[in-house]
Amino acid sequence: MIQPESVCLLIADISGYTEYLSTVEIDHAQDILADLVGTVVTSLKPGFRLAKLEGDAAFCFAPAEKIDGSQLLDTIEHCYFSFRRRRRDVRQATSCECNACTRIPNLNLKFVAHHGVALRQKMAGREELLGSDVIVVHRLLKNDIVEKMGIPAYVALTDQLVQTMGIDPAQLDMHERTETYEHIGDVKIWVHDLERRWQQEEQRQRVFVGAEKALFTNVTTVDAPPQVVWEFLTKPGGRMQWQFAGGTTGIDEQPASGNRRGVGTVNHCMHGPDAIIENVLDWRPFDYFTTRSQLPHGGPAFVSTFEFEPTATGTNVIYRVETPKKAADREAMAGLEGLFAESFGKGLAVLKGVARDEVGHLNADRVEPDLPELKNADGFLQGMPPLEYVG
Repeated sequence: MIQPESVCLLIADISGYTEYLSTVEIDHAQDILADLVGTVVTSLKPGFRLAKLEGDAAFCFAPAEKIDGSQLLDTIEHCYFSFRRRRRDVRQATSCECNACTRIPNLNLKFVAHHGVALRQKMAGREELLGSDVIVVHRLLKNDIVEKMGIPAYVALTDQLVQTMGIDPAQLDMHERTETYEHIGDVKIWVHDLERRWQQEEQRQRVFVGAEKALFTNVTTVDAPPQVVWEFLTKPGGRMQWQFAGGTTGIDEQPASGNRRGVGTVNHCMHGPDAIIENVLDWRPFDYFTTRSQLPHGGPAFVSTFEFEPTATGTNVIYRVETPKKAADREAMAGLEGLFAESFGKGLAVLKGVARDEVGHLNADRVEPDLPELKNADGFLQGMPPLEYVG
């Protein structure tokens, strides 16, 4: 018997497309939509599965136990930032001056998300999600957030989802609203302004340890996409699945504002009674994060970056420790390089296995619709890097 599953339901909808399509050339418009939809779906994988393409929208879901509030917001914001960059790059890559190409900036992206239960059932050879919560998340697309609030790009999270995911929407400057629907009634939602987050992301100062600043570097190749590896290096539960091998006995996380992981988060990485205190300085899912770590017993503090470099089959995890400014700290850190290498070597050997297993679990029985193909018959997108659909 088919059993209902606890799921996070998410719809990403390219807004403005109906008006856009009515005034532009159809050939280029279809390719532009296919490219942007591909960007959206790719950015949400592998944590979210594509349930159905619904015109200019992608209906996705994830098992609720596999995602928390920080991870959800990181994934949605990463998807929106990827959409904005792809929209900009597509416009810049083409010299075509047709209406479809010149009006690309008129397209935007909005999300609605809800927590509930759903049945997965095969119908006519395709998997369908069924249940009242599936109806709710689709009804949420009909709202007046843009008209009443003037927010062109957003994610509307139901209060049920917010409570389940354990984030504090007020501290994250989300706006409370209530939408009312026939046969459903009132639905309390929280609106997260993605345009504001995009501006903040563009203006925020980067803290990144590049090769030219590194005292020492460790590179490990993991057979899993960056999104999966990121969770194993940032979530306390994920970290403990491999760091125990290097001597870590616990991770005590103090999240940043709104109970969200990111800049301002403080971690106590425990080694028995001793703790390495990590302060997150920069946070760019799923590209890199940077911390300032204080070693116990009066040891030196150091800045380090974990960078996630995608490859054809997985991710290169690049760990760099910045060269300290003080000579005494440089000497102390240089003396610890061997210890770091040994500790990381043991832990990362375990990470390779658990990340590979997680990919297998995420892809088990994974059935998804095909993404739209690009025709690009007259080469108007020539010069654009191809989208790489990841599983």
